[in-house]
Amino acid sequence: MQRDDALLRAWRDAGGPESLLADDPPARGTQRWRTLWISDLHLGTPGCQAEALLDFLKHTECDTLFLVGDIIDGWQLRRRWYWPQAHNDVVQKLLRKARKGTRVIFIPGNHDEFARKYLSLNFGGITVAEDWMHATADGRKLWITHGDLFDGVIQCAKWLAYVGDSLYEFTLKLNRYLNRLRARLGLPYWSLSQYLKLKVKRAVNYVGDFERAVAREAQRRGAQGVVCGHIHHAELRQIDGVLYANDGDWVESLTALAERADGTLEIVRWAEQLPARRTAATVERKRAGATVA
Repeated sequence: MQRDDALLRAWRDAGGPESLLADDPPARGTQRWRTLWISDLHLGTPGCQAEALLDFLKHTECDTLFLVGDIIDGWQLRRRWYWPQAHNDVVQKLLRKARKGTRVIFIPGNHDEFARKYLSLNFGGITVAEDWMHATADGRKLWITHGDLFDGVIQCAKWLAYVGDSLYEFTLKLNRYLNRLRARLGLPYWSLSQYLKLKVKRAVNYVGDFERAVAREAQRRGAQGVVCGHIHHAELRQIDGVLYANDGDWVESLTALAERADGTLEIVRWAEQLPARRTAATVERKRAGATVA
């Protein structure tokens, strides 16, 4: 059996009998949304911020959860197997949400393109789809796609994309060491790779071209907006009358796109919530210790 197939079987089977006993109690301070979009988790790589992602999944609930591609990083796993417990916990958490009533829709990206062989199938309550047309509470149609089909490097020079992926992993590795130092100094999370992406002129031009191309295709399909991922840059703005929404990623920006009950969309920046949440958890542990004593 190919490793790609084994990965999808692990995804399907991770919610077996043992995990049925592991349901979490409702988390204090849980945020409720109509719809959430997350993408570019890159499970299977050291760059994945699995602990922060688990904190997000624990403290958010929604009617529909879209997984907008690059959930499992098949490119990295083919080169080197990396699958710590926290990554398996993320998969189990997603399956648990599906089992408890959340509608979960998985739209594969380029890093988990192996899943495109399983379109319209269901794995542990999670539906696999090529793309999706979502209706917001206020009646807008949003086209959901990962976005790699609008990336000229991916489509025309895949070998170059693999080289770029290796360099990107190196940048993320530097970023992890830098943020460990910042944490010791009491400084908040900061993304080196995001900083470079927004400062290099060629990268800025690439992002702009990508955004316009995706927005044009959404308009051609009769949608009022588009939700995508792929470029690891959270954004919410109008492009030529089309709403462009990018939910960001969970290796750099730690962001999601959220829809409120009235259809309002906003970007959730979880990195900004983590310090306060960790402080509250520390206070709660100290209070619990004092009560026991």
